[in-house]
Amino acid sequence: MSAPARTPVSTYRLQFGGEMGFRRASEIIPYLSKLGITEIYASPLLAARPGGTHGYDLCDPSRLNPELGTTQDFEAFRNALRAHGLGLILDFVPNHMGNDPAANPWWRDLLENGPSSPYSRYFDVDWDPVKPELKNRILLPVLGDQYGAVLESGQLRVRYQQGRFSLHYWQLDLPMNLRRMRPVLRYGLEEFSAAQGEDDADVRELRSILFHLDHIPPYTETDPDRSAERHREMEVVRERLASLTDASQAVREHIERAVERFNTPDGENSDYLLLHRLLEEQVYRLSYWRTAMHEINYRRFFDINELAAIRMEDPAVFDDAHEMVARLAREGTVTGLRLDHVDGLYDPAAYFERLCESVRPEPNARLYVVAEKVLSLEEQLPSQWAVDGTTGYDFLNDVTAVFIDGRSAPRLRRMYARFAGEMPAFADVVYESKKLIIATSMASELNVLAHELNRISEADWRCRDFTLDSLQEALREVAACFPVYRTYVNQDGWTPYDQKAIETAIARALRRNPAMEPSIFDFLSRMFLPVRKQWPSEASYRRAMSFAMKFQQYTGPVQAKGVEDTAFYRYGPLLSQNEVGGEPWRFGSTVAEFHESNQRRAQNWPLTMLASTTHDTKRGEDARARLNVLSEVPDEFRLWLSQAARSTAGLKTILDGMAMPDRADEYLYYQTLLASWPMGSPEDPGDEFVERMREYMRKATKEKKVHTSWIHASDAYDVAVSDFVTRSLTGRRWARFRKHLAAFHRRISLYGMLNSLSQLALKLCAPGVPDIYQGAETWNLSLVDPDNRRPVDFERLAETLEALDHPARDRSGWLRDLLASGVDGRVKMLATAEGLRLRSRWPDVFTHGTYEPMEVAGSQREHVVAFTRRASTHRSGDRTVMVVAGRFFASLARHADSLPLADGIWEDTTIATPAGAGALVDILSGRRHEPIAETLTANDVLADFPAAILTNG
Repeated sequence: MSAPARTPVSTYRLQFGGEMGFRRASEIIPYLSKLGITEIYASPLLAARPGGTHGYDLCDPSRLNPELGTTQDFEAFRNALRAHGLGLILDFVPNHMGNDPAANPWWRDLLENGPSSPYSRYFDVDWDPVKPELKNRILLPVLGDQYGAVLESGQLRVRYQQGRFSLHYWQLDLPMNLRRMRPVLRYGLEEFSAAQGEDDADVRELRSILFHLDHIPPYTETDPDRSAERHREMEVVRERLASLTDASQAVREHIERAVERFNTPDGENSDYLLLHRLLEEQVYRLSYWRTAMHEINYRRFFDINELAAIRMEDPAVFDDAHEMVARLAREGTVTGLRLDHVDGLYDPAAYFERLCESVRPEPNARLYVVAEKVLSLEEQLPSQWAVDGTTGYDFLNDVTAVFIDGRSAPRLRRMYARFAGEMPAFADVVYESKKLIIATSMASELNVLAHELNRISEADWRCRDFTLDSLQEALREVAACFPVYRTYVNQDGWTPYDQKAIETAIARALRRNPAMEPSIFDFLSRMFLPVRKQWPSEASYRRAMSFAMKFQQYTGPVQAKGVEDTAFYRYGPLLSQNEVGGEPWRFGSTVAEFHESNQRRAQNWPLTMLASTTHDTKRGEDARARLNVLSEVPDEFRLWLSQAARSTAGLKTILDGMAMPDRADEYLYYQTLLASWPMGSPEDPGDEFVERMREYMRKATKEKKVHTSWIHASDAYDVAVSDFVTRSLTGRRWARFRKHLAAFHRRISLYGMLNSLSQLALKLCAPGVPDIYQGAETWNLSLVDPDNRRPVDFERLAETLEALDHPARDRSGWLRDLLASGVDGRVKMLATAEGLRLRSRWPDVFTHGTYEPMEVAGSQREHVVAFTRRASTHRSGDRTVMVVAGRFFASLARHADSLPLADGIWEDTTIATPAGAGALVDILSGRRHEPIAETLTANDVLADFPAAILTNG
């Protein structure tokens, strides 16, 4: 694949929304440029649900989000980017849309016109679902209570305005099918006609409109010509009705009286029969929101009812969805795309090919594109995808793992088991979590798949004896045992990796269900990997292939909801490993494995994104770096846990003999405190921090889905957890608890800071494009969203950077002073800025340079990671960047509360330098290092800082 028209060197993620609009973004661009950033990496900017906070609920892809500013504001933003030479990478959502019927014109038309709507093909709706009452209708699970209760409460109100009828439920505004509103228009018509006179022109026009409506094709019509006729004639009728009610007060009042009659029952209609019958005539069927779990018949983003999946595989959908994106690319405003949730697409490979051809900045150029693809252990990004890489979760987990001491795994697991009272295998936790998701929030999607599978089996005499229940159970088991997010089988075939994933899932399902009929799994294997010659006809083969590709769209959400949003909250020996794409059972990696991953990236995906904190991470990069220290001091951690539990004894709520929170949630809480406690161990955490802890624990326990959940909330458990947090941080036991917390936290945060700085050096120089999440150029101790989306004080950051650009004459001494006062975050900003600026000066080294692991020798070799990036340029000759980063600092420390960078701590450890590199200068300390026999000593290189970035120029 050719190089993109603009190659990014570094990115900075900005979360738009709230205070961050186009004008605000324009104001901070000079600061980001000075920091060394080359690209703004923006959260979604297209029109989304009004009042939304993230932009992923896109409602109109043809325009920018008006809540972010005016056209003039966007122009100012674009001009600021150009003035400072920055590119713009746009976060784009190809899989789904927000289905707010007042904001999304496609969805609103669908709700009014059903299968006859020109947008019926845009959304993934099952118009012939299992439940016959939903044939040609859409289940809308939007009610806060059972339908009957809501109906009889009078909360559903019909309104008429300008030729249109709508249904209102609190803030929800739903369209009503005008043809199906004839009962309202005819209600009391005879009395009205008698009063006005049959020859009255307005009465005749109203009757003519009704006659017109009687002869318009129904919404179930799908013939293209008849659907077009319906759409055309409905517009004519609306215009006629609007003109009539504008001109005739009598007709308008007649309709208003009829509407009120339907809204306000009396006498024999006290059961809301009139309104109920009217609603039953609409395209949608209103229901209690919980009903979605089993009966919803439109595909969603995960289990979120408000996000409807779209059929991006349809060329018309693709073209309309990318209208604004293509325009901004042609104008040169958008220079790259970040594609959200690509595993939800029907055929990702085909989508990327079409995107590469369709969204071009110039006829013979292409955009930079990265895909949000979560790679499981040993999984590789499909080489046939026309993308530049992933959004960086794979690097995030690689760099986290290299700072985890795997030798402590047995002790940490035993500690967790003793404290929490149990220690199931992580694979079992995942299996049970995914089964729970399949049985609850993703049950309706499984029902659709099972019934389609049953129809296919009924048409084949070899497998028609499989019952619907047995097929559904087999699908459930395979999905629960799937080892990756999804496979990518399509009409072009599949890879050995796809086949291995499917065979692994089926083998695991068989092992867990020895009593199930084995032949049913043979049938599933044939369905998941369709071979043309195994099917009696082309039509049966295409049906099998369609099923296989639909099943692939199902396993991804099950994996995400079951693992990331359930299992990761149920299994917590070391929470820094519980990250998107992480493997919590793995406990660290070797330096060699880290190098192998980087070498693959350098060879296959040199422009992939490198992340350490994102809007989706469970914890910020510096919070994870702290938790990694626990793997170095498991015995001290065990002692502190015991002290913490004794300090908070008696603060739990006891209900029916159960202490709340349970021990596993308590363990999670203590790790969370260590990870996110403010730098410098303040005496008082402050009300804001206490509230953050309460909100985090509320989310964590609900995602865990053991004692409470979002669907089935336990008020008692929720309150008990909140009270425990409050009492532990503010109550009478706080002083005792803080004494133990402060002492242990001081040491953990110290080594965590060193971990963070080493981690940063590796990220800034590894193969790929490093992304800085907003505000993470200083310490980022955030937790899962919405905590990680809090506003950033960019004025303070700009002032800090300005001060750092005037260093003391003794740079190495100044650097040591910054490190000693590291709580203020200046030291991290300095390292970030120097690394980013180096990348800007020497882009070829980082975008196309070689990657070479450097040999480390000596007694402390396990504590050092080193590699070299090199490139040759016509103008400047050979350029070399060498990175040396320390790790496992706790075991190097001479004194528990001091920085472990004293003279001689690295003992005889040496690092090989690249051949012919010559003298190397550390861009952070300014020190010049002359290799002796092509080696440097760790004591020299790491004398001032936990990591060094050395250059030969």
